[in-house]
Amino acid sequence: MRKLQNGRTLYYGKGDVLTYRTYAAPLNVEMIEESSYRGNENVIFAHNIKFSVSGESLLTSFTEGDNSRVVATDSMKNFILGQSVLYEGNTTEGLLSFLGERFLAKYAHITGIDIEATRIPFGQVTVKGDRGFANSDLVYRAMHNETSHARLELVRVSEGSAVNAMRSGLNDLQLIKVSGSSFFGFIRDEYTTLPESYDRPLFIFLNIDWSYTHHSDAIGGSGYVAAEQVRDIAHHVFHEYKTPSIQYLLYRIGLRILGRFPQLEEVFFESNNRTWETFVEPKGFGQAAVYTEPRPPYGFQGFTMTRGDLAEAGND
Repeated sequence: MRKLQNGRTLYYGKGDVLTYRTYAAPLNVEMIEESSYRGNENVIFAHNIKFSVSGESLLTSFTEGDNSRVVATDSMKNFILGQSVLYEGNTTEGLLSFLGERFLAKYAHITGIDIEATRIPFGQVTVKGDRGFANSDLVYRAMHNETSHARLELVRVSEGSAVNAMRSGLNDLQLIKVSGSSFFGFIRDEYTTLPESYDRPLFIFLNIDWSYTHHSDAIGGSGYVAAEQVRDIAHHVFHEYKTPSIQYLLYRIGLRILGRFPQLEEVFFESNNRTWETFVEPKGFGQAAVYTEPRPPYGFQGFTMTRGDLAEAGND
């Protein structure tokens, strides 16, 4: 959240604003090699939104209990719900920008808005019709897999409002590779009890965030990057490469994302190692084995990549 002129952090807002908008504009994206994803009809355009505001004029509400400049958080909720139906676009980033611009236009004393949303996923169900099985255009099912999200910081400028910062992303991607991963050659000393592994089932929890060189590509431009395509790239790279570590896997995924989407400026990864503990060893490749959940604590990794990494690698 943007700081006040004196460097103070000041904000307040509303979280868990659940908006189940129907029949937003359809999203169409250019296909890439790793993904069959073409877009979304956006029949259910649902989000969990967190919205907060800041401004010098709000200071007295903290220091003096003066509520004369306070927009109640319940009013924020109603504003979000009421304005969502007017949004004519098709992306989460576009919706957040639309809501922020409208709010700044209505409340002149607000100078900054921090707004983020997680897309609530729904998938179509398959029903039998006269020509066999097909997707229903009426019935959808709630999904509990990975989710996409976006966050924008908008500030008031002389011309109205501007996006000061923006990040898009994919959360809670969970992938298990049963063979083709290893971990050996690390430092061994008096604290080391972990055995070296030359072929292990690797289970990771993965969050991927990305930022655009030009915010307009995400808000309504032709360069929009769909989270589903980023997900499919991660699937392909995990399948294609034998990896000596999670760190190397992240690096290869990052190169592929940056190579496919020149409109992206940066990619950020945060991963957790949830690799299973072996109870019954396999006798060979493709043979039966038994594993169980790992004991806490767990390892984690964080890594940022830019277009400079792609240039150094010679493009992937």
